Amino acid sequence: MTEQHFSTADEKPSDTGLPTTVIQPSRGWAPAKLKDLFLFRELLYFLIWRQLKVRYKQTVLGAAWAVIQPVAIMVVFSVFFGIVVRVPTEIPYWIFTLCGVVVWTYFSNALNQASNSLVSQENLITKVYFPRLLIPIAAVLAGLIDFFIAFSVLVILIIVIPPRSHLSLVTMWAVPLFVALVVVIALAVSLWLSALNVQYRDVRLLVGVMIQLWFFATPIIYPSNLIPDGWRTLYQILNPMVGIVEGFRWALLGQAAPPGEASPPDLLFAISMLLVVGVLISGLYYFRRVEKIFADVV
Repeated sequence: MTEQHFSTADEKPSDTGLPTTVIQPSRGWAPAKLKDLFLFRELLYFLIWRQLKVRYKQTVLGAAWAVIQPVAIMVVFSVFFGIVVRVPTEIPYWIFTLCGVVVWTYFSNALNQASNSLVSQENLITKVYFPRLLIPIAAVLAGLIDFFIAFSVLVILIIVIPPRSHLSLVTMWAVPLFVALVVVIALAVSLWLSALNVQYRDVRLLVGVMIQLWFFATPIIYPSNLIPDGWRTLYQILNPMVGIVEGFRWALLGQAAPPGEASPPDLLFAISMLLVVGVLISGLYYFRRVEKIFADVV
């Protein structure tokens, strides 16, 4: 069976006078057709809701896991790197780490869920037509609920636990911007991984290793100013999560911390984001190109 693709431009009047939708296969590098995503927006809501229900089905703590996971990671790293190793930071180490872990937990969970989303939705893909892009998009967006829960707890902890002056209301306007950017990064990478995972199941195993390496290549448990000057430029450009994590800290903590720990985004960050846009656009086109074979090989 060959996967067919929907196009609103192919609507023709039938004998009854009602429009008839003609489904045609795509050829070559098909356009993304983002208009189709809008037409199926109700299905996107359903897929997001389904992701949330499956995630917490038959769990005792439910959404509390959105807080337990980053806080537990923060405690472990605070003990080993904050107390034992004594990584130098100008702000309390637990705040430094938790800010990065909250962002990273969303990003890593989004990659894990989205990269395997097409394979896990095999029954849906092989039975009915809809834009397959909705599946990885829903997996990426569903994790935002957990992120906002963890973020709310992070803000409360910064306000309640001394010193309270580290929370900056002046720069918090930028928090939604960095959240949107991490969603774009997660979606850009997930489009490639989810499409490749349909044909090559090694991708599922590769994702776990990639996330672990990416974690330690991101300034979550250490400040980026520990990176040698000769490597820092390449480090910031090739790893877009460097600017995201540092920008997120800056948005919460303002100008109090020195550059390299909570600094505003700069030119290197802008260049890194341009690379992410390139990955996103190429991922959209590659996804559409191989979409027609998903039902055959999934």
